[in-house]
Amino acid sequence: MIDIPLTADLVRGALELERTERGLVPHRLPARARAQNSDPRLAMAEAQPAGVRLRFRTRADVVELETLPTKQVYAGAPPRPDGVYDLLVDGELTAQASVAGGNTLTVDMATGAASHAAGAPGAVRFAGLGGHLKDVELWLPHNELTELIALRADAPVEAVPGDRRVWLHHGSSISHGSNAASPATTWPALAATAAGVDLINLGFSGNALLDPFTARALRDTPADLISVKLGINVVNADLMRLRAFGPAVHGFLDTIREGHPSAPLLVVSPILCPIHEQTPGPGDFDHDALAAGEVRFRATGDPAERAAGKLTLEVIRDELARITAERADPNLHYLDGLELYGEADFAEFPLPDALHPDAAAHRRIAERFTEHAFGGPFA
Repeated sequence: MIDIPLTADLVRGALELERTERGLVPHRLPARARAQNSDPRLAMAEAQPAGVRLRFRTRADVVELETLPTKQVYAGAPPRPDGVYDLLVDGELTAQASVAGGNTLTVDMATGAASHAAGAPGAVRFAGLGGHLKDVELWLPHNELTELIALRADAPVEAVPGDRRVWLHHGSSISHGSNAASPATTWPALAATAAGVDLINLGFSGNALLDPFTARALRDTPADLISVKLGINVVNADLMRLRAFGPAVHGFLDTIREGHPSAPLLVVSPILCPIHEQTPGPGDFDHDALAAGEVRFRATGDPAERAAGKLTLEVIRDELARITAERADPNLHYLDGLELYGEADFAEFPLPDALHPDAAAHRRIAERFTEHAFGGPFA
């Protein structure tokens, strides 16, 4: 086996690589943005490498990646499965594996308190790939912080030329990949593979909140195609009211346009989520379900508060449609999230925790997005 240097040209989908004593931690927000963030949930989300993968060309029959994962455990909830590593060969999902052990972050969902326990690194090994020349993509777990320690193969590897269009996407936990089966089967990853584009996924669980530092990260990242999926986190965080939402969206789009004045820019409103369609936030865990060992969410707001400017998903969709129409930007487009997942889809693929789509729904959303976006403004 040959030790392969973990260089930046082998890593796709990260905005920055942090050098550690052991190796590299991929980040999906740059250091400047991380320095302006005070929310530990966003700090954890941006360091989970959703959409980040190693991509290289090789004749290797065996590839091995050593990492130090950080597992997230919710006190009182069923154990979460280990993060999955997806191996794609010439664009086809070929094998999957997980790293056991690693660090453990235990979170008390009732209080938000967290404790950390150190663990040992582990490795995934993929063999029987064949001695022919091939493009290999090794997708890192989308929901597990992953420190890259060593890459080994039984033949040399080389970086793949960056000859694909770059699609830069921002969204919530649904874009991050919550409840998807694996990193290459989150809906953005499936859509990117189907369209043959290079994905940079800035989907942050619980944190698509119109933060200016996120807008600047989007502005400063080279990209050919840009999409922003906005709304659900603003509602379930009960972050702002209608008066603030419109100007915040305008400011977010203005910042992106400073760096990408003419790139196709697609604004996507929320998919169907019945608990928040007409009921404002804040969202909360269903504590009765938690007591039974099940994770579910609920809306705690009062529908009557809409009159005072509280936001619901129905209000958000109307506002985003209005804002995109009024900006008079020929390269700005709007996609109603109900076109991706609506009433009929909910009947077929209900949201298992009342908030996030399951693996089958991720595939449905990917198919619809590919059709509407890559068959439309991104064509």
